[in-house]
Amino acid sequence: MKQTEVLLQPNPNARIEEFVYEKLDRKAPSRLNNPELLGQYMIDAGNEFGPGTAYGNALIKCGETQKRIGTADRELIQTSAINFLTPLRNFIEGDYKTITKERKLLQNKRLDLDAAKTRLKKAKVAEARAASEQEVRITQSEFDRQAEITRLLLEGISSTHAHHLRCLNDFVEAQMTYYAQCYQYMLDLQKQLGSFPSTFLSNNNQSSSAPVQNVSAPSVLASASASLPSVSNSIVTSGFSELKSLSGSRKARVLYDYDAANSSELSLLADEVITVYSVPGMDSDWLMGERGNQKGKEL
Repeated sequence: MKQTEVLLQPNPNARIEEFVYEKLDRKAPSRLNNPELLGQYMIDAGNEFGPGTAYGNALIKCGETQKRIGTADRELIQTSAINFLTPLRNFIEGDYKTITKERKLLQNKRLDLDAAKTRLKKAKVAEARAASEQEVRITQSEFDRQAEITRLLLEGISSTHAHHLRCLNDFVEAQMTYYAQCYQYMLDLQKQLGSFPSTFLSNNNQSSSAPVQNVSAPSVLASASASLPSVSNSIVTSGFSELKSLSGSRKARVLYDYDAANSSELSLLADEVITVYSVPGMDSDWLMGERGNQKGKEL
């Protein structure tokens, strides 16, 4: 029970606050959870950068998704508390305490009965033996009565197990719904962000004096010369997917990241759109690549 509370509310201070308000029979003040806070900060930062910029717009979309995840997180906590934690807590703090108390009382009654039987065995005088027999009858009666009470309580455990099994199923379904929602939100966000690299390139205002860099990225542009001459190819290289054919050049989308090894190379980002073309007289194993005002050779 405690670890489920930790899972649903990792902040110990927040758990203590909720516990205090619950004991006072008052509603705890509503506060933003961590995903909602992150989402709000992202939205604020995106507005500062400018919704019209690629980065600002991306931050806003990420922030909105984080807030949706925060809402789903609230629903998970509420559903789990009602359907799983509350029944479990009620049992632990109610029936379970009663059963534990009655079982302990039964154990004490058994010890009293054993002690009375021992005294009866040791009784030598008829008068003492009669008193011991009376004591055994009384302690036996008390033990039998307590055993019956305990038995009836323990018989209810089977139905309690069935109830908690249903509660456990509800908890699993709540988690399943939560994670499915989060996955769908992030999938939608990923699709929205897929168009940002080309938007960024169209807004690239680097001056024409930007340095020209030679790009040597064998891990991204393997076997490029074999696939570029054919306009109908869907794959330009092992690292790029062809988008469209231009006059002597093609637009290609980067399939995975490449970090430049030195200043003569150009770092590439997955989903980034660049222009690739061949130059007469250039080695057939190489291509020229352009990104904004940056150009370089690509293997």
